[in-house]
Amino acid sequence: MSPTNPQEPWGPDNPHPLSKVKTELVWEGKYDEWGNRREVDVAGSAMPLQRIETVDEPRSRASAKGETFAMQFDEETTRLDDFRNQLIWGDNKLVMASLLKDFKGKVDLIYIDPPFDVGADFAMKVPIGDRNDSLIKDQSILEMVAYRDIWGKGSDSYLHMIYERLLLCRELLSETGSLYIHLDWHVVHYVKPVLDEIFGRSGNSSDAGFRSEIIWKSTSAHSDSRRYGSIHQNILFYSKGESWTWNDPRQDYDDKYVENYFRYTDETGRKFKSGDLSAYGLQGGGYEYEWKGHTKLWRCPSSTMERLDKEGRIYYTKNGIARLKQYFDESNGMPAQSIWDDKSVQYVVSWGGEKLPYETQKSEGLLRRIIEASSNEGDLVADFFCGSGTTGAVAERLGRRWIMCDLGRFAIHTSRKRLIGLQRDLHEQGKPYRAFDVYNLGRYERQWWQKNRLRGADEEHRRVVLEFFKAEVLDPTRTPSPLIHGRKGLALCHVDGIDSIFTREEAEAVAKAVQQAGGKECYCLAWEFEMELRLVTERLKVETGVKLKLVQIPREIMEKNRTTPPPWLEVAVLEAEPVYHTDDNGQRTVDVKITSFIPSLAEVPTKELEAIKERAAKSGMDFIDFWAVDFDYNPANPDEVFEHHWQDYRTRKDRSLKTISDAAHIYKTDGPHTICLKVVDTFGCDTSITLKV
Repeated sequence: MSPTNPQEPWGPDNPHPLSKVKTELVWEGKYDEWGNRREVDVAGSAMPLQRIETVDEPRSRASAKGETFAMQFDEETTRLDDFRNQLIWGDNKLVMASLLKDFKGKVDLIYIDPPFDVGADFAMKVPIGDRNDSLIKDQSILEMVAYRDIWGKGSDSYLHMIYERLLLCRELLSETGSLYIHLDWHVVHYVKPVLDEIFGRSGNSSDAGFRSEIIWKSTSAHSDSRRYGSIHQNILFYSKGESWTWNDPRQDYDDKYVENYFRYTDETGRKFKSGDLSAYGLQGGGYEYEWKGHTKLWRCPSSTMERLDKEGRIYYTKNGIARLKQYFDESNGMPAQSIWDDKSVQYVVSWGGEKLPYETQKSEGLLRRIIEASSNEGDLVADFFCGSGTTGAVAERLGRRWIMCDLGRFAIHTSRKRLIGLQRDLHEQGKPYRAFDVYNLGRYERQWWQKNRLRGADEEHRRVVLEFFKAEVLDPTRTPSPLIHGRKGLALCHVDGIDSIFTREEAEAVAKAVQQAGGKECYCLAWEFEMELRLVTERLKVETGVKLKLVQIPREIMEKNRTTPPPWLEVAVLEAEPVYHTDDNGQRTVDVKITSFIPSLAEVPTKELEAIKERAAKSGMDFIDFWAVDFDYNPANPDEVFEHHWQDYRTRKDRSLKTISDAAHIYKTDGPHTICLKVVDTFGCDTSITLKV
């Protein structure tokens, strides 16, 4: 009975309050304190993308050799100039919000492979030097804190993270676009209701956007303790609208199928199976006539039957019935099913040619099937958890445009190196490729655990950092600038905020503040530095006369009850010199020689630091994984972008590395000129210097 009218039962004219409550997945953070749905703050998350590199390896290599070579390259190049692909370093929520301005409704396919194991260890083994040596690389501070944010409140914080990103994915997708999200048993059953909610339902029918759940065999058989061996991962496939790109993907026949059906062999040794040529039971009828003594309803007219017979494509049974020869070597496989365990999509194996030093690497075959199925040549493909860059590499090979991003420096470095190698291969094979640019995205806003522990006080945070750094803490009311927080010897100290990355804008402001205070040197202590910041400090040293020393705050100060100072490591030390040559025609050329490199080792675990430190001091070159040269860099221009004129890097198969470039660069105008040299170490951390020519 109704509490307002006890005489009236609940029913159509007096519905019970619970009758209109819909079924949904609710997590902490989905609704605010007043019961309103939290929206994604797109405007507050959008930030300008800072282009820091332009990469067209074949074109730059030709350009370095002079105008004649460059002109010849332009005549022969297969480079496509309709779009510049993008590789972006930053939090993908901020990246996607920033991309909406230019790409809302324009992305044709999104594949994402977010973290899905709360207990996963993201440390990975990375090779060093030219021998079979390796060491363990931990997560960066940025990745570690982001991962804690994702799993800090268990499933609640994970679902809130994925919900916001899936909403942004939907905004970026075109009306015929598709989303593939790669998960496993840890979270797939939670994420699917979130996807159903975002991509919509249609009344009581099946999910409007849901198309398939794919089971991918992700590892070989093994034994799990007291349960069935887990050898698969889940891929959920959704479309944005009722019409979506679909190119009838195929998969290999399994061996048993081939054995049972392609059991015939013709006189040339070709395997085939026999297909039915009769039309009984088919819609649309057929053609009734007599063929070789058998009158039937056939699938094709007699003229076609005569042609097939002349071509030797008809197989006759013992009873003389005509059947079609379907050759195995002409078959493109069977329509792809929802279980993927065939050889074409096999997982990456340690001994295979694809293997990179990246633990969560996915196979090119897997991405090839997805990209071919749900996009066309020239379409735009995006991956916002790009890892080792498989999505971009496959998209490039298949003639698709691409955008990728990741939070980890090592992921960006691994992807950049992989895509440069791919540019070389495609150009040498005469196949089309596109240039790509590397971008930075401003600050990654986050709540550090220290912020709670220090009650959000920046002054307390700075005091703790400076005391561990063995520096004098200056009274904030008496310092010449709010950007100067301490003093160590003759140098001043700046401590970056708890929740920020030390950016080029901050570096410029600190340098000016130190200059006005009469200082010549300043330690800039920060948890994370924007990529390519060394270039900025070199320019600022010329402009202001202030030397900024970039020092990463070690993670060990976060340890509870720690009192002894941990190692403080400056960003890597790099020294180089120009090398001049004169050829037989009197033409002068320039190259670069690395004379010294000491990595910062900021991401080496403390327990391994001492052993690695000794080797780094003696054989710092072993820690160089990649280096590149821009022969005509303008350090005075704050918007200058590093252009790859030449580079060399170690690969899994070839661990050797040149220490002198072989570009033989020719300058078209008289000097002086500035060379910019960039080195990326085996951990993915970069440092750059400039040289005068």
